[in-house]
Amino acid sequence: MKIIVLAKHAADPESEIHLKDEKTLDERGLVFDINDWDRYAIEEAIRIKENIGGEVVVVGVGKSDDTLRKCLAMGADRAIKIPIDEGMDPFVTASAIKEVVEAEGFDLIIAGLMSQDYNNALVGTLLAGMLNVPYATAVTSLKIENGKVRVTRELEGGYQEEAVLSTPCLITVQSGINEPRYVSIMGIKRARSKELKEVSVSAPEGVYEVERMYYPPVKKAEIITGSPDEIADKLIQILKERGLL
Repeated sequence: MKIIVLAKHAADPESEIHLKDEKTLDERGLVFDINDWDRYAIEEAIRIKENIGGEVVVVGVGKSDDTLRKCLAMGADRAIKIPIDEGMDPFVTASAIKEVVEAEGFDLIIAGLMSQDYNNALVGTLLAGMLNVPYATAVTSLKIENGKVRVTRELEGGYQEEAVLSTPCLITVQSGINEPRYVSIMGIKRARSKELKEVSVSAPEGVYEVERMYYPPVKKAEIITGSPDEIADKLIQILKERGLL
């Protein structure tokens, strides 16, 4: 089975964020690493390969060298880097990946449910639509059975759904589907001899435009003092003034 994994080199959401201007982030204060959901995706792909054989190819867009090498060290067979500036546009990202995966061929594409920086949860589903393949999102477990992919996916309200997808297909995985392995010293050494290929594609015009970036307004807290009865009365008055009671 040939499995393609999408891996993003994403900013840590707990990094201190600064703006260059109203449309541009200042990346100097950001800490980048493999997107958290994508760690589960690469781990799941490697486990499938270990169980039934095949090849794992990891694909990254933009400045993704460090993340791709980490995936190779985890156990991916080779990596493909698409050197375009996709910005925040998931359509551009999915379109660029489509060119590469169509040329590669695949049985299964695994992506993380969303990215830890923008939380769009769009690239996987957009790519499935562009490739016209069946897909399932928020997958919490999967099995390969007779050339098909049986998945359990997370729904709202704590419910789960089971589905069977014919291959080729695409899934996005939820965190917790597995326990991603640590990158070992031997894995890092082996990764040095694995292929990391750069592929140029013709990215389309973006459909997503940033109008303005800004910090959320800072609101001062109001400290209510007094006896319990006085505090309760003041709270009731505030709620009434705001139309909440």
